Amino acid sequence: MTESDGCSDGGACGGASADGPPTATHSHDGPHVAQLSVPEMDCPSCAGKVESSVRELSGIKAVDPQVTTGRLTVEYDETETDVDAIAARVEAAGYTVPDDGGETLRFSVPEMDCASCAGKVESALSGVDGIRSAETRPTTGTVVVTYDRDATTEEDLVAAIESAGYEVTETTGEDDTGTRQPDENGSLWTSSRALKTWASGVFVAFGLLFEFLLRGANAQVGSVLGSPFHVADILFLIAVATGGQEILRGGYYSLKNRNLDIDLLMSIAILGALTASLAFGEALYFEAATLAFLFSIAELLERYSMDRARNSLAELMDLSPDEATVKRDGAEEVLPVDDVQVGDVVVIRPGEKIPMDGEVIDGTSAVNQAPITGESVPVDKTEGDEVYAGSINEEGYLEVQVTAAASDNTLSRIVQMVEDAQSNKTEREQFVERFSAYYTPVVVAFAVLVTLSSPAVFGVAWSTAVVHGLTLLVLACPCAFVISTPVSVVSGITSAAKNGVLIKGGNHLEAMGDVDVVAFDKTGTLTKGELTVTDVVPLNGNTEQGVLQCARGLEQRSEHPIGEAIVAEAGTTGVESADVDDFESITGKGVRADLDGTPHYAGKPGLFEELGFDLSHVHATTDGGVVTKTAQQLCERNNCLDLLEDAVPELQAEGKTVVIVGTDEEIEGIIAVADEVRPEAKATVSRLRDLGVERTVMLTGDNERTAGAIAREVGIDDYQAELLPDEKVAAIDDLVAEYENVAMVGDGINDAPALASATVGVAMGAAGTDTALETADIALMSDDLSKLPYLYELANDANGVIRQNIWASLAVKAGLALAVPFSVVPIWAAVLAGDAGMTTAVTGNALRLSRVRSESGDG
Repeated sequence: MTESDGCSDGGACGGASADGPPTATHSHDGPHVAQLSVPEMDCPSCAGKVESSVRELSGIKAVDPQVTTGRLTVEYDETETDVDAIAARVEAAGYTVPDDGGETLRFSVPEMDCASCAGKVESALSGVDGIRSAETRPTTGTVVVTYDRDATTEEDLVAAIESAGYEVTETTGEDDTGTRQPDENGSLWTSSRALKTWASGVFVAFGLLFEFLLRGANAQVGSVLGSPFHVADILFLIAVATGGQEILRGGYYSLKNRNLDIDLLMSIAILGALTASLAFGEALYFEAATLAFLFSIAELLERYSMDRARNSLAELMDLSPDEATVKRDGAEEVLPVDDVQVGDVVVIRPGEKIPMDGEVIDGTSAVNQAPITGESVPVDKTEGDEVYAGSINEEGYLEVQVTAAASDNTLSRIVQMVEDAQSNKTEREQFVERFSAYYTPVVVAFAVLVTLSSPAVFGVAWSTAVVHGLTLLVLACPCAFVISTPVSVVSGITSAAKNGVLIKGGNHLEAMGDVDVVAFDKTGTLTKGELTVTDVVPLNGNTEQGVLQCARGLEQRSEHPIGEAIVAEAGTTGVESADVDDFESITGKGVRADLDGTPHYAGKPGLFEELGFDLSHVHATTDGGVVTKTAQQLCERNNCLDLLEDAVPELQAEGKTVVIVGTDEEIEGIIAVADEVRPEAKATVSRLRDLGVERTVMLTGDNERTAGAIAREVGIDDYQAELLPDEKVAAIDDLVAEYENVAMVGDGINDAPALASATVGVAMGAAGTDTALETADIALMSDDLSKLPYLYELANDANGVIRQNIWASLAVKAGLALAVPFSVVPIWAAVLAGDAGMTTAVTGNALRLSRVRSESGDG
């Protein structure tokens, strides 16, 4: 990235090429102007996200995202920000700024499993030149660093992370999803640290045995600074030496990086107890040993709890096989999926997992897509259909041409988006981080105050006062408090991904749970988005088959969606077409053609009125499912039908479009066509209302009559019809102004502006749509609308779990801290209840979110 001072006539000059690095220019009299190439910013929703992200910086004067060119122009105050910071905000919004000198790496750091660990890593990285951004994710044990290759190297970054005391086990590129598979429980409990912990526990137990049960054998073996030294004291010191190694090592790195975290506090507590014992004869060897042993157990429990949370994400990654059978030059060979190229043909036999995204070119089978879309029923696949990596070939043989590399397939992008979702923090998470910054110093100060004042205020011995201070130091670290929200977010987002719902940030999960209004698009959301024939009403002695045959002949040359629906219905029911000649499209009214030599027409009622027909008196062959009797007796025959007053209005009131079929001499029948409502739509709306959604709204560009019919059928509270795209945005803005929290549900493509304007944008059917995956805040991977109540319930539950975790951890910590001066909280209780117990409790509570299931059973 470069900045230049070149200018002309007081205006900006210079700039970046479409594919070059970002540049900044300015006039001597005006603000700097940065021009960044953001090729992935290709829709209004993308532009909105980029602009919002950049405006979070101080000193931003103007932001102009240009979707058509993929260019972002920003005016800014050079004293408050710079082009690198702007580029970082663009990348924070999820969009890449091409730069020939920058690179992003993901480091797997499995031992970084708490907030204090992450703090040490961040402090270590802050001293490395050339780092543009660094993000630590303790819930997945991942560090993501974007840096300038000209200023630093991968080796420098690894060295910095490891200087904080944590081993880097794997390094991957930005597009890789090589997240570490968590340790199995067995290896954790038999690890080097665990063995030291068990040894420490044994020495503590023997020390207690000599201290209280074998007093006669607890002989004095010497003295230190005039204080007696017994066998039990030696055992306690050995316990500290074995169990406290990792603690003191962590404390050293905390001190080195100037981090006031739990490792440093525990080290101070242990060394303080030993100093008081050796220098002042306070005999606190047991307390020091207890701290070392119990905190080591606490660390193991915390690691175990965090691995349980990480396992849920690892299970997503394991859905895709590591190898694929590739067919090249007529021969099959097994290759790692990373070596399979776009255009290759892979072979999938019955029972095998599909290794790559692709298109079926040979074979037929039923494919279980539940891992990707959450659909419980296998989907039939044949030539031309899409399949996704990680789905399961149930019964047939398939040959699939690969359409995406392993690192860019649907499953990989889902996993990466779930990982990246942690960077979008909830409001509660931001509150916790702000609060914790004050919590630790306040409690440490309280510990010093209690230690110094307890002998005078409570009349306790100095040794007891020191123990009180050490106990408060143990309680001073807000680990459980800080981890309570991100572990809940990860659990909720991962659970949703397993059920076919992709949530692209904790902030979106939180916002969905607070939604008061859900707005729906009609076409493709509440309806299937495909016109189908719903009614065929034969008239004047004709049959349904005869009416369809004539309609097929008339419409088979038409390109209108209504004609396509009629031709499809005729084909499905086996109706053949008549011979067609002299086809003519009558603009705005219908079509005309000669069928077997006889002129026929199909179109609106107005077309047949122009042909001279009396539409108020027609004789029906059957009632065709509609009311055929008029209120008046039109003639002596039965089944008299007034098309204009009875049949047509009734069909239109149901949201259907009416096509009349006939000749110059008679009307042969009526065909009604409609975009059918999804079978689950009504139940979805009802369930949302039961779960607490105050209002449901439908926004559509369709006509008033059709919109009203669909709204009544589905049970929507309110609807707005005949809206243009910008009018949908205005309608969303009005709802947000009135209700504040509004979700918009659409297809993620045509509705992108409205989705971006809502508090939460939800796109349906995103599995095969890159645009929907990128633009929506939340994506329903399948076209199953019943996932929406599941999503709302999960988000509600997640918000509840987050609140429970925050207040429970805070209450336990505060309660224990306030009780310490009254000598009712032993130091072991502070370690087990205040640290290990709460960390395990909040993690276990968060994992309850994995039990929320879609009522459709798809999950």
